[in-house]
Amino acid sequence: MIPQLFTLKNGLRIVFVDTKAFPTMTMLLLVGAGSRYENEKNNGVAHFFEHMAFKGSKKYPNSFVISSTIEGLGGIFNAFTSKDHTGYWIKSTNEHFETAIDVISDMIQNPLLSPEEIEREKGVIAEEINLYEDTPMKKVGELFEGLLYQGNPLGFDIAGKKETVQLFNQLTFTEYIKNLYHPENAVLVVAGGLNQIKNEKLKMKNYNSKLKIIENKFKAWDNAERSRFIPIKESQTKPQMLIKYKKTEQVHFCLGFRAFSFNNPRKYTLHVLSAILGGGMSSRLFIQVRERRGLCYYISTGTELYSDCGNIVTQAGVVKEVDKIKEAIEAILNEHKKIIKGEITRDELKRAKELIKGRLMLSLEDSATVATFFGTKKLLQDKIETAEEVIKKIEAVTAEEITQLAKKIFIPKNLNLALIGPFGNPNVFNNVFSI
Repeated sequence: MIPQLFTLKNGLRIVFVDTKAFPTMTMLLLVGAGSRYENEKNNGVAHFFEHMAFKGSKKYPNSFVISSTIEGLGGIFNAFTSKDHTGYWIKSTNEHFETAIDVISDMIQNPLLSPEEIEREKGVIAEEINLYEDTPMKKVGELFEGLLYQGNPLGFDIAGKKETVQLFNQLTFTEYIKNLYHPENAVLVVAGGLNQIKNEKLKMKNYNSKLKIIENKFKAWDNAERSRFIPIKESQTKPQMLIKYKKTEQVHFCLGFRAFSFNNPRKYTLHVLSAILGGGMSSRLFIQVRERRGLCYYISTGTELYSDCGNIVTQAGVVKEVDKIKEAIEAILNEHKKIIKGEITRDELKRAKELIKGRLMLSLEDSATVATFFGTKKLLQDKIETAEEVIKKIEAVTAEEITQLAKKIFIPKNLNLALIGPFGNPNVFNNVFSI
C-alpha cells in the first residue's frame, strides 16, 4: 500500500490509500486537537465537541438527518477523541464518496452548536463519565497517566469532569474551534479499494476527480493562529503511587516507567521489549503471573508515546488480596530485572517480532485501521511510514539493544503505580516498591 499525498491551497493534507480490496472505503478526518490542549476550566471540551459535531450542521440540521443520510447509504460512522487528536470517520461503498465528504465537511466547518442540544448533551456526557468510573479496567489507565503527568493537561481525563462539563456553553465551543480546528491542523484520509483500475494514468485521474470534490467541500475552511499545548517537563525523582478506593471484586493496576516520544528512533526497540514482557498469551508476564501463579485474568504490556514524552506500562486485573497483589508486582518487576541482565533468548526475540509484524498486517485488513495508521503519522509527525518500513525496523532490533534500553528506562525513580480496589488505607502498599 503506497499512499498518494496531496495538499490543498488552504493547507489541508489529503492521503489516498488504495488497499486493492473491496470497493468500499473509510473516510477519516483527523484534527490535531485533544485534551492536552485544554485547561482546568475547559477540560473535556475536545471530547464534548466531538459529540456536538453530530448534533447538527448547516446542511444537516440535526442528528437524525446526519445518521439517516449515512445509514441510508448503508454506511456506518463514528468519532473518537484522544489526548492529542480527534477523528471523525465514515465507512461506505465507494459510490457514495461525494455524500460522505459532504457530511464530514459540513459537520466540522458548520456545526450549529445549538444551546438546547448543548444542555441536553451534558447529561449524555455525565453518563459517559459515570460509565468510565464504573469500568476500572479503563479508568486505571487514566489514573496512571494522571499520576505521570500531574499538573499538566496531558494528565487530564479526556472526558473531563462532570462539574466542569456542566458549565460549558456555546462560547466554550466556538473559542475552542477557533483555536484548533484549522485545515493546516488536519489530515483527511481515504482508504479502501479505491482503484479497481490497472492503468496508472486512469488511477491518477480517479484521485484527481476525488481531490476536486474534496477541494470544493473544504475551500471555505480558513486558517488562524493555532493554540499550542504545554510541553511535559520530566522531573520524577522517586517512585510514585496512586491508590483509588473503589469497592470492586478485582483489583486493577497499571505499573510502568517513563519512556520517550514517538520521534525517538528507539521506539521500535521499545515495542519489541513491550511484546517480550506482555504481548500475547505466550509473553513472560502472562505465563508468570496468570499461568504459573493464577493471580490474574488479564495482563498485558503496552506503550503510549506522545510528541514530547511517553511510557511503557503493564496493566493487570488481579486477586483483591494485598499479599497476592504484591506477589504479582514482584513477579512483574522480576521479569523487568531479567531483561536488564540480558536474559533474552533468540526464540523469544523472534517470537516477539513475529507477534508485532503479524498483528500489524492482520489489523491492516480493515480500511479503518489503514486510514488511522497513515493518518495519525501524517498528522502528528508530518511523515508517512509504510507497514513494510515499520516491519524492517522491527526486524533490525537486537537483543543487545533491548537490554541497553531496559537499563536506561527500568530505573526505580521512574517507576509508577496506579491501582483501583477496595482499600481504604493506601498505606498497606507502602513497601511495594522495595520488593
